[in-house]
Amino acid sequence: MVVGRKTTALRAAWLVALFCLSFGLNGCFADEEAMILPTDVAPLVVASSKGDVALSIEIADDSSEQQRGLMHRGRLADGSGMLFVLEETREAQFWMRNTPSPLDLVFVKEDGTIATIKRGEPLSEAIISSDADVRFVLEIAAGEAKRLGIAPGDKLRHPAVNDIADNKPAGNK
Repeated sequence: MVVGRKTTALRAAWLVALFCLSFGLNGCFADEEAMILPTDVAPLVVASSKGDVALSIEIADDSSEQQRGLMHRGRLADGSGMLFVLEETREAQFWMRNTPSPLDLVFVKEDGTIATIKRGEPLSEAIISSDADVRFVLEIAAGEAKRLGIAPGDKLRHPAVNDIADNKPAGNK
């Protein structure tokens, strides 16, 4: 039987699909490859001491997206991250369960000001607390905050942050 190019390509595609299903989606990506997140319409900008830093982000603004977060995903690409938009301003607590990559967790107040930055260890169930009332949490690859000059006191600009900060009732700080 003669096998044509279309048949060979189709068989190869099926083998890749079966491999991915057998070993999970993480098995489809080499550890060395960076995971590229879908980007939001506008980049998130951090006004830092080194100048403005633009990041491509994915927004997690509902409970399902927030529970899933970056679990079971590969390494984040430089300059990318996930912004969690919390339902209300409160002390936030995160963990790294099922998250194979180390992360910087950037805890952000309602007005967009960075309160604190903490390191998340891969696959750990240890609680990482904001130690302050925050409205947003930005997860980026471990070491990115230092590399980019992002520090407490810096300010985030993004439509999701600006909308909440601008609609804050007068008198609240």
